[in-house]
Amino acid sequence: MKKYLWTFVLLPCSLFAQRIDRKALVERHSVITTKMDTLASVSVGNGSFAFTVDVTGLQTFPSYYAQGVPLGTQSEWGWHSFPNTENYTLQESLKPYPHQGRQVMYAVQRGTSTREKQAVDFVRQNPHRLQLGNLGLVLLKKDGSEAQPGDLTTIRQELNMWTGAVKSHFELEGTPVDVLTYGHQTQDAVATQIQSPLLAQNRLKVRLRFPYPTNQFVDAGANYTHANQHTSRIVKQAATTAQIEHQLDQDRYSVFLNWAGKATLQAAQPHEFLLSSTEPSLSLSCLFTTQTGTAPSFVQTQTSSSNDWKKFWTSGAAIDFSGTADPRAKELERRIILSQYLTKINCTQAMPPQETGLTYNSWYGKPHLEMHWWHGVHFALWGRTDLMEKSLDWYQKTVEKARAIAQRQGYQGVRWQKMTDPEGNETPSSVGAFLIWQQPHFIYLAELCYRNQKNPAVLKKYAELVDQTAEFMASYATKEGDRYVLGKGLIPAQECFKPEETYNPTFELAYWRWALETAQQWRERQKLSRNKEWDDVLQKLSPLPQKDDVYLATESAPDSYTNPDRMIDHPAVLGALGMMPLQVGTDSSTMHRTLDVIWEKWNWDHTWGWDFPLTALTAIRLYQPERAIEALLMPVQKNTYLPNGHNFQDGRLRIYLPGNGGLLTAAAALCAGFDGNTQTNPGLPKGWKVRWEGLQKMP
Repeated sequence: MKKYLWTFVLLPCSLFAQRIDRKALVERHSVITTKMDTLASVSVGNGSFAFTVDVTGLQTFPSYYAQGVPLGTQSEWGWHSFPNTENYTLQESLKPYPHQGRQVMYAVQRGTSTREKQAVDFVRQNPHRLQLGNLGLVLLKKDGSEAQPGDLTTIRQELNMWTGAVKSHFELEGTPVDVLTYGHQTQDAVATQIQSPLLAQNRLKVRLRFPYPTNQFVDAGANYTHANQHTSRIVKQAATTAQIEHQLDQDRYSVFLNWAGKATLQAAQPHEFLLSSTEPSLSLSCLFTTQTGTAPSFVQTQTSSSNDWKKFWTSGAAIDFSGTADPRAKELERRIILSQYLTKINCTQAMPPQETGLTYNSWYGKPHLEMHWWHGVHFALWGRTDLMEKSLDWYQKTVEKARAIAQRQGYQGVRWQKMTDPEGNETPSSVGAFLIWQQPHFIYLAELCYRNQKNPAVLKKYAELVDQTAEFMASYATKEGDRYVLGKGLIPAQECFKPEETYNPTFELAYWRWALETAQQWRERQKLSRNKEWDDVLQKLSPLPQKDDVYLATESAPDSYTNPDRMIDHPAVLGALGMMPLQVGTDSSTMHRTLDVIWEKWNWDHTWGWDFPLTALTAIRLYQPERAIEALLMPVQKNTYLPNGHNFQDGRLRIYLPGNGGLLTAAAALCAGFDGNTQTNPGLPKGWKVRWEGLQKMP
């Protein structure tokens, strides 16, 4: 076992005389783009609404960017369902699976008949999140033809995250165009200021287009087919304002426009509207809403963005690696800053976010609750618990849907959904239906709220949901002889295992123990007695499975490290320590040996973006700082962080926000550590110099 020698010259930032210059910290990582790069688009937004732009500062080339980081306009309220003319239901996806001598009904992707497959597909695809519209430029060349991406020259775009401003410059045939773009922070609005001689020459116009939903896994907002299946019209128009209404089936919303100067709005092609100016400058704001309203002005939007982003960056935590000579520190700091910006925009809505946030659809726009830990935990560790809490109310809203799943399957309490929709409806999935590791997340997130606030009101608010979450967990564990077993009939977080064969995954066993014990502590805080049934499960829960002095992925997989098919996907076994404290039944020496084996043998090309911070978290708790940094910066495609800060996975998932959230969780642990930690900055190698403020310890 490799030993690390420590020399502690780093101090918590509270002991430094000089605080971090947060403005300088943020602005040295401004995103600067000087070429047409479909993976370098940037976004403005507020957590409930996001607007992604190309190098023109608006959404001028959505089709060109469709296979990169798409030019999305999405909101938390923007959902649509196609008419269910065949009366498809979730019940048509249900299939019995054996579990401990009885049949349990799971909603799975089944296709034994045409009707069943169609029903499953419909329920998976509906509702889907909408791309609300494309707001871009029409650029005309001297010969009257519309400019294409290759016609733009002298490109320079800068995203200043301190103010939320996107400043874009380019030239078309030698004529300059300058665009300034902001997102409003309390309204679903975007504002732009355009300056160019091309405006007065009638060679530059602003175009608003409404795409049609794809009903596919991905929706990049560039589907202009099916023009006759939706409607768009100008409802109201005045000298400097207008309302445009868009309707798809039963769903309707409006875009309210507000501009300064002389400009004319007119309908062009179906679902396309053009705003033309006779002056070389045009300011325009667009508010997307299902309600009546008035778009805020450009100045109001600019002020909202500047003030709120400054407030965001000056509150909560900060990490400054500028004193470290190791070049890895600069890249890590860049990823940390950009990930804070991206998760604030994409992951702070009133429900758990989808894995691609508010940029483009993955899995039809639906969130996966097992990812909520990776989306949300970091906010609490960075002193922004309020941003994490915004999505916790959704669990209360949807609790009866979760209770219905548990009752259907013969369990107590509530079984939290995996892939779901705004109303908490379950989505059929041949993998997701069998996952259980999303179940303890609510207890973890609620515990973070309590730790950071120490307020009896937090106990009162979340106690019932904590209790009901634990009720399911205790009833799900099945007594076999003198021990409780998880499974068969589950798929662990490492999803390469078959549910019919799998039982007692190491990570889930550890997470069950931690969550049930934490739920008992919640009872004690409320002056209630411990639940005897939960204690019985805790006392007799199966031990973490081992072979050759390392932890197995599951008790049913003794070939965890000899079968190549077992060494892909998430190395979830590491979560038994990385995501939670050392507890009864977990041995740090055994986990150290397990990490050594995984580090050497794992197929890292077949992982996901949050696996690298997971590995780092385990290394931090084992006091292996060099390995923690190596894990966070491992040169593997799935660990790529694009110039705009997005965690690139592959051609399907060009962005992956659980990676960004996981990075921020690991970054907090690098410095602040975890409960019981005795070292200063336990995840940082010798010689690294850091200043940090406001970080919280992990449980």
